[in-house]
Amino acid sequence: MLKRTKGRILLTMLVITGLAGTINNSTLSNQERKFAISQLKDTKSELLASIKGLSETQLNFRSAAEKSSIKECILHITLIERGLWDKLEAAMKEPAAPERRLELKSSDEDMLKAIPDQNFEGMERDFILQPEKTKYHSTEEILSLFKVSRTQYLKYVKTTTADLRNHFIQLPTGWIDCYQSIIFISELCNWHVRQIKEILADPAFPTK
Repeated sequence: MLKRTKGRILLTMLVITGLAGTINNSTLSNQERKFAISQLKDTKSELLASIKGLSETQLNFRSAAEKSSIKECILHITLIERGLWDKLEAAMKEPAAPERRLELKSSDEDMLKAIPDQNFEGMERDFILQPEKTKYHSTEEILSLFKVSRTQYLKYVKTTTADLRNHFIQLPTGWIDCYQSIIFISELCNWHVRQIKEILADPAFPTK
């Protein structure tokens, strides 16, 4: 909770200083870069802490047939992060389109708001998430891919000089800029951590 509060304070500072999402930005400001790095690191730590020490039985527990298991939560966030990375790479190969900023409906702060279930379900369809068909079978494989993905994002944010603000990605909720796509994955991760905590609190959750 403290980490999320800290993130919102940093984001508020970006808005107040006029550094969040201006049309003329050609590269990330130090504040934007610091904020994205903080979000990527913090949400990675929160996810890993939420599943530490869980057995395979616990990871595969379902509170109901239609509900996701903790293992599937980890798989979903990993696959969506990879899918968003592919979209980011594709978007950055297109010409910059600063005029499109006027069409954006979501602010940077919106990226950190709780994701409605229906929006997440739309994103699952967008990335064709079908856990039963994935090539990743063990939790270790999935976590390894998640860690590789986060390392890739962090390296990119730390070093890029690209114009992330004037390249765009379309989500089920509408268009966002490429910088927003990076901070958006932190809320996706938080969404899953909340799911995991609900599963852990289920009275029927295995003790080991």
